[in-house]
Amino acid sequence: MNNKIGLEEHYAIPDVLEGSSSFFRRDNKGDIDISTRLLDLLDHRLNDMDANGIQITILSLTSPGIQGIFRPIEAADTARRANDRLAETVEKRSDRFFGFAALPMQDPEAAILEMRRAVLELGMVGVLVNGYSQIGSEDNSVYLDDPMYRPFWAELEKLDVSFYLHPRSPMPENARLLADQPWFHGAAWAFGVETATHALRLMSSGLFDDFPGLKFLLGHLGEGLPFVIWRTDHFLQKRKLGIPAKRLMIDYMNDNFWFTTSGMFHTPSLIQTMIEMSSDRVLFATDYPYENMSDASEWFDVCTISNVDKFKIGRQNAIDLFKLKI
Repeated sequence: MNNKIGLEEHYAIPDVLEGSSSFFRRDNKGDIDISTRLLDLLDHRLNDMDANGIQITILSLTSPGIQGIFRPIEAADTARRANDRLAETVEKRSDRFFGFAALPMQDPEAAILEMRRAVLELGMVGVLVNGYSQIGSEDNSVYLDDPMYRPFWAELEKLDVSFYLHPRSPMPENARLLADQPWFHGAAWAFGVETATHALRLMSSGLFDDFPGLKFLLGHLGEGLPFVIWRTDHFLQKRKLGIPAKRLMIDYMNDNFWFTTSGMFHTPSLIQTMIEMSSDRVLFATDYPYENMSDASEWFDVCTISNVDKFKIGRQNAIDLFKLKI
């Protein structure tokens, strides 16, 4: 399929590159490493897009990005510079790129100000946050269901832009089960469990009861949630235990979430997600440069779904959700 739109496509600025270094590897289809691809916003990236029928990508700062900077003032400054860098690139090639804003969630007021600037002045089409934020010290992590973020969610709903909840590695105290199993760190397992749990925290907190207009994205076909959420609700109904949420988790998933194909190039998993969510709530993404655009595109272009669904997932859903003027 030509003219696809991808929306989990990462970049970096030098300030945050070290935080992602544990996930770098040599590209298995060439001699350009991940760090080079993250820092390059035009040459190699555009060549890969052209070769794989991808017309547009929505760029986002790599993980953990701003969320790994525990000093709030530094986080806010770095977010601003990252968004300025991204806006410069989008301006140069507005025919090929849009952007997700990076935000300093260490300081909710600063996050609101930067979100407003990024969306209203720089033209960002949404925001992407890499999970929890470390605040004040490397050992202090705060999740997005914390009450201090309620004003932020109110402003996000008012701006009517989407929020991409992207994975990051769990804090060491939350990863002890895998401490001696390094092969399960990162995208192999830990990312998905961490991010799915974060999403469930948000659903169960009553956030979407208070702000029903919020629009969330999860990558990797929902981090496994479409396959297990029935069981979650089944037992929540048996043992409510004071949960603040007024509705089933699957209701929030179907009303407030969209999922992308990033890093999940598997047709049965895609079809199961479509059954749970409908094809209107699934969007194409690659997870570049941690995945190859060729792997994502070669799979998607021939996967056994209808051409109508393929067009929606590959292109139209992104145009509609992000109000893209293309």
